Formats: sequence, structure tokens, C-alpha cells
Amino acid sequence: MYISDKFLSISPSPTLAIDSKFKQMKADGLDVVGFGAGEPDFDTPQHIKDAAIKAINEGKTKYTPASGTLELKKAVCDKLLRDNKLCYDTNQIVISNGAKHSLVNVFGAILNPGDEVIIPAPFWVSYPEMVKINDGVPVIIPTLEEDSFKVTAEQIEEKITPKTRAIVINSPSNPTGMVYTKEELEKIAQVALNHHIYIISDEIYEHLIYDGSHFSIAQISDDVKDLTIIVNGVSKTYAMTGWRIGYTASNPTIAKVMSNVQSHATSNPNTIAQVAAVAALNGPTDDLEVMKKAFAERKEYMADRINTLPLVSCTKPNGAFYIMMNIKNVLGKKYKGVLIDSADKFAEIFLEEKLVAVVPGTGFMAPEYVRWSYATSYENIKEGLDRLEKFLSDLSE
Repeated sequence: MYISDKFLSISPSPTLAIDSKFKQMKADGLDVVGFGAGEPDFDTPQHIKDAAIKAINEGKTKYTPASGTLELKKAVCDKLLRDNKLCYDTNQIVISNGAKHSLVNVFGAILNPGDEVIIPAPFWVSYPEMVKINDGVPVIIPTLEEDSFKVTAEQIEEKITPKTRAIVINSPSNPTGMVYTKEELEKIAQVALNHHIYIISDEIYEHLIYDGSHFSIAQISDDVKDLTIIVNGVSKTYAMTGWRIGYTASNPTIAKVMSNVQSHATSNPNTIAQVAAVAALNGPTDDLEVMKKAFAERKEYMADRINTLPLVSCTKPNGAFYIMMNIKNVLGKKYKGVLIDSADKFAEIFLEEKLVAVVPGTGFMAPEYVRWSYATSYENIKEGLDRLEKFLSDLSE
């Protein structure tokens, strides 16, 4: 059987694999607690659901323009001006089937075979695979926990070659929850300007910052804005993960290329979900504030509790809803005689023996860490950490 070598080189998403296994175990009646999924446990706000129901009842179920409705593009432009002080025209906005789809479009639009994309690690698992899907070469820069898992302008400079086309910046970050400061972004932007490379700014968690506020790298100057491709969506902010609406803001040339490709690949994003996204972007933020407050409380409890336990530790994040737990001192220990020699083995045994699903850091290029999501109830978090404490106490040399 003949299969594409390129597609055979693409690894499955470990986060989705863990979540799938967790859901299957739960369906089988096991008392499993899951910390793998990157989605809010809150329901989509009622006014957003009402807008979708109204759209269905009014027959808004037909095709829209491939790159999204003018109404939604205007709502995105209004949001960018209101929240980020960035002025875009509707011809610079492309609406896609989730921010993940937006990123695939971005890499497709800017890469030719062999072009390089710099990706700081730990990274969201899909970035390198998306680059490879589009014939690019991911160039990874490892970062350290003691540096808050942030890449520096100097590190980026060292990795730039004539083949470099872009740098990916994800702030707040999945999986680390770290947030870049304005000053840090200014230094990175200067490197991009010096070498005229694109900045792909994944801002999907922008409203989930617990101390301070979000700053987009595109705000630095018009020149930086022209090189920046903002990727965002409604999934995390409005608890709309299943609605699958993401968007990009870029210079008109890139937007046109992405729109052309999308017209052949998927036609338009879901029409009803686009109407719902307009209601989300233009509507009240009361539900967001409730969700954000709950996440902040859970984050504090989870981080503080982890840091009281033996063998493990974490750096308290300032954004998103993830914590990277350091398991360096667990590696080399045994559970019931089985050696824990990797984050994958830790996650496997922890799930099978204590029925707790966490994501190994291997897929994030953080092999000595596992990721916990606190986008779940306080009760689940307490139960999961109780089981972690018991698990750690059962380890042996």
C-alpha cells in the first residue's frame, strides 16, 4: 500500500490521545479523573447559544464566503481595536474552523519546502507537526523552568539561518502558562524586524491572564504588525471549544492566500457557529469573569498543593489553565517494581493504577514534566492531587 511519506511522519496529538483514553475509561464505569483536556469545563454562555438557535430557526444554514461572514470579520476587527488597540480592515481577517485550522493555513501560506520555523519549547504539541505538514522544518529552542520557560531574543538570533521564515510566540502559553512581558516581546520583535521574518502570535489564551493584562506583539509598531500574524479564536475565552471558530489577522497579502486555500480545502466555517461567535465577541463578558475567577482560585490551590508534595514541584503560571509539574526526582523510582524512566511511563502508570489522566511532557519537548489542566472542578483537582500524594508515597528506589 502506497502512503505519503510526509503524512506518515506526522505524530498523533498526545493530548487528544490522553483525553480519548480518559473518556473511554469513564464510559467503562471507572472512577477516573481527567486533567488532560485543554478546554474550559464551563458551558457556553446562554446568549451565545440563543444566537445560534435563532440563526437555525431563521434559516441561516447556507454557505457563507469562504473566509467568513462580513459580520463576523467586523466583530473581530472591533475586538482587536477594543482589546488590543490594533486597527485592521475586514480584508485582513480570515475566519477558520478553529485556531488550529488557522495555524495550518498560516504555515501553508508562508512556507516553501525546506523553510524553517523557530519554535520555543515546551510548545503546544501541534506546532511542529503543522510545520511539517506544510513542508517546513521546525527548529526547536529549548527553554528552562528557571527562566520561566521563555525564549530570549538572543536565543532566537542564534538559530536564524537564510531558511528561517518565522518565529512562533504563544503567550499565554500552552503548556506552561507563562506570559511574555512587553519588554521581552519588544526584543523579540526587533530580531524579527532585523531579519524580516514573520511572527506567528498565538493569542488564544489572551483573556486568561491572572496578574496584569495581555500585550500583543503586533502593538509594538506598524512595521512589527505587518510581519505579525495573530492567531486567536473563541474556544477558550467563551467556552466554545466544540463550535470550532478561529481567526487570523495579518497583512492583506497573506490573508488573501489563506482565503484562497481555504475556499478549496473546507469552503466556509460553520455558518451557525459564525453567528454564535459574533454574539460572543460583541456580547457581555460576565461569564468570562466568573470563569476566570474560578480558574485563578484553582491555579493557586493546585500549584500550592503540588509544591507541598515530595519529589515533585511546579512554577506557578500566570496564564492559560495549565501547570507543568516537574518530575525529575520521580524518574528512576519504581512503582510496584516497575521503573518510571520517562514522563510517558509516569502518565501511563498513574492512569492505570490511580485512575488519573495527565499529559506527559514528551510531546511538548519537556520530557521531565507532566501537564495538568485546572480547567476542571475544584473537587476533581483535590481528588486528583490526593491520588498523586498516595502515588508518590508508594514509590520505591
